[in-house]
Amino acid sequence: MKLILAAAASMGWGFFGHETINRLSIFSLPPGMIGFYKRHADYLVEASVNPDKRRYAIKEEAPRHYIDLDSYGDSARSLPKYWGAARARLGEDSLMKHGIVPWHIAFMTEQLREAFFVRDPDRILRLSAELGHYVADANVPLHTTRNHNGQLTNQHGIHGFWESRLPELFSKQYNFFVGRASYEDDVAGRAWEAVFHAHAAVDSVLTEERLLSINHSSIKYNYETRGKQTIRVFGADYSRLYHERLRGMVERQMRRSIRMTADLWYTAWVDAGQPDLRQLLEYRPTEEELRKRKLEWEGWKARTYQAREHESGGN
Repeated sequence: MKLILAAAASMGWGFFGHETINRLSIFSLPPGMIGFYKRHADYLVEASVNPDKRRYAIKEEAPRHYIDLDSYGDSARSLPKYWGAARARLGEDSLMKHGIVPWHIAFMTEQLREAFFVRDPDRILRLSAELGHYVADANVPLHTTRNHNGQLTNQHGIHGFWESRLPELFSKQYNFFVGRASYEDDVAGRAWEAVFHAHAAVDSVLTEERLLSINHSSIKYNYETRGKQTIRVFGADYSRLYHERLRGMVERQMRRSIRMTADLWYTAWVDAGQPDLRQLLEYRPTEEELRKRKLEWEGWKARTYQAREHESGGN
């Protein structure tokens, strides 16, 4: 039997958390969407973890999962909301160094809007699954700080503890009913609100575990056998005490992830003209059809943005 240590760092909510968030997001969708999404629920769940699977294969992938707001100090609140302005001010290399998750959420929502517009079912599903992943990551406190795994405070492993161990142990107790999806008229603003809200909890995530460890170090770890491996994990009693000290934080952040995912799926569909997804349950467009619709999309997008610029006076 092989003995290994539990992974020091988790990837987002872990497979369990991401799969749960995507699956439950489906049930907040309106009648015009839910049939299509429920039909493909297994794919949306399985593909929810694809971004994590490629994090170490594609160098551009990792920064899409986080943003180190503390690297920007007090100027974090004044970061440009839109990618083009941020890249012009700070440079792409600098932005990638500190993470780009809020900008990437806006980008993915735009891509999903296009997929709905051209009625490409495969792309709709892939983008929906992966957008849910990035939304969930944006709602994790430790995805908003340089101290993402407690390495700066001698709390190694807290990343996986908060994001994976606690949901796996306690999510059956959570209330995941978040109501029906609603339209979001400021996707970029919603993404930034999510990371700032998550970042406000970083101190509690770290402090509560540190205080707990002082008095309960003897029950901090135990070992579990999974398959042919014995893994050191945070103990069940220690996890319960930490979970109680967080006072519902993990549940609240999972609920926020579910609602935001559903809202952005819905928003992309509405912005694309609410195409009839029932027609896509079995249909697969040809390459020529997709090419023509892509041209239609580019024209529609240009006209829409010009109208917005005119309404805002160019601001």
